[in-house]
Amino acid sequence: MAKLSHITETGEAHMVDVSGKTETEREARAEGQVVMAPETLELILSGNAKKGDVIGTARIAGIMAAKKTSDLIPLCHPLMLAKVTLDIEPDASLPGLRIVCTAKLTGQTGVEMEALTGVSIACLTIYDMAKAADRGMRIENIRLLAKSGGRSGDWNAD
Repeated sequence: MAKLSHITETGEAHMVDVSGKTETEREARAEGQVVMAPETLELILSGNAKKGDVIGTARIAGIMAAKKTSDLIPLCHPLMLAKVTLDIEPDASLPGLRIVCTAKLTGQTGVEMEALTGVSIACLTIYDMAKAADRGMRIENIRLLAKSGGRSGDWNAD
């Protein structure tokens, strides 16, 4: 079984020492979705939601969250991100919105948590901004899609 990197031999949580690692280009991509009533999706896409531009606000919130990941998750390293993108696309088959966050840097540790945090907060922002119209929305399937760089190399979800 693989050892948990943030737990010591005695079971204490600690921040992993990455000082000996080589800097490499690292990128991670995560996704999530907000499922809603078709009328709610229409409302968001029309730009007529009470709180304003739902997609634009969620995009900014997701980017800001990725930049603040180490403030939110106790053992994450503060990172100097080079790039964060948030793509939010409507999907009538859900119905709802699909969100993809990509985070990138050159550094000693990965950016998976930043991509996952960006997606999570973008989804929560969509819920917050549209909840007056649809409290039954569901945030679903938040997951890592891919990561590249670092000692462990590339990884892609099946």
